[in-house]
Amino acid sequence: MMWRNCLNYAEYIPGVCNIGRAEIALRRRIGWLGLALTIALWALIEFLPLSPPWCLLLFLTASVGSVGFIQAGMHFCAGFGLRSVLNFGPEVGKTDTVQQAEFRARDRRTAVRIFAYSALSGLLVTAAAWYLKQAAP
Repeated sequence: MMWRNCLNYAEYIPGVCNIGRAEIALRRRIGWLGLALTIALWALIEFLPLSPPWCLLLFLTASVGSVGFIQAGMHFCAGFGLRSVLNFGPEVGKTDTVQQAEFRARDRRTAVRIFAYSALSGLLVTAAAWYLKQAAP
């Protein structure tokens, strides 16, 4: 994968790497939070007498968890990619602007791909939960 080129955590590579250690750590925490919420919500849906449409809530939590983990793994913030900014500094949220139009276009393509992967992940978790809820006696 292209993100392996970003292992030094300090080099902007258009469409490949736009965040450093502090931002990566935040994305990883978001991933764990989303995963924990997904597990807790799925457990509630399974053990309470709720109808299958409640499984649709899992789409949100699973998508949030997966977008966090994907961004941390790729060293790329999709939101930053859409806003044409980057951050390799020690403070979360302090950004610099990406100037070149070609670089901004690459970043947007990667951001859209990350959001698509996350939505697919959320959809798969939701479908699995819905199926299991329907199949339960």
